Amino acid sequence: MPDSSDIVLNVRRCAKFFGSKLVFKDVSCQLHQGEILLLAGANGAGKSTLVKIMAGLARPSAGEASLDLPPEEVAYLGHATFLYPGLSARANLSFWAGMYGLCPGKDELDAVLKRVGLSRAAEEKAGGFSRGMAQRLNLARIYLVRPRLIFLDEPGTGLDVRSLSMLRDEIRTYREQGVSIVWISHHLRDDVAMADSVLCLAKRRVDYYGTAADFDAGRLLC
Repeated sequence: MPDSSDIVLNVRRCAKFFGSKLVFKDVSCQLHQGEILLLAGANGAGKSTLVKIMAGLARPSAGEASLDLPPEEVAYLGHATFLYPGLSARANLSFWAGMYGLCPGKDELDAVLKRVGLSRAAEEKAGGFSRGMAQRLNLARIYLVRPRLIFLDEPGTGLDVRSLSMLRDEIRTYREQGVSIVWISHHLRDDVAMADSVLCLAKRRVDYYGTAADFDAGRLLC
């Protein structure tokens, strides 16, 4: 069983308002090293907002979320790809690597592009990519950084069946390597089996927080 010494994320009674509108309140959870936490809930339940708070990209209106890792060991993948349309796939990766203090060579960059099936598009400008290609290049940034904690906000958006399978294989590999993951999945029924725990938001509060094995992915509230 995990103990308090390997907690990488601790959320304590978090609440979030947008103006006078309550998004959620009294959200608490923990994430241990090497665990996968799946966030569930209907559209508009506040999952993406909660992930941003967890990642330190937004502040809660009440409560706190603390990370026990330095920023360079944390990666975040949201709905926006944050790609530079005028740069090639390889140049985008090189730029983002530099933001993390890394200086990979061409061979290393091309190896990561091959990993996401973009070898032939290495010199193509990202502005001409389809949504699926852009998302795969976005994923390549995470592979290049080699983080210890990853926040994934519906990473399967725009991916075809083959790319989705590749993504799940990568997530399994990360877990085996002891990487922690907070994951909002667009394919909850298929992906819940890969998680250790689930936090489900409904009616502006936590509807379920516990083991993935005991979570009913078909419940009406989620």
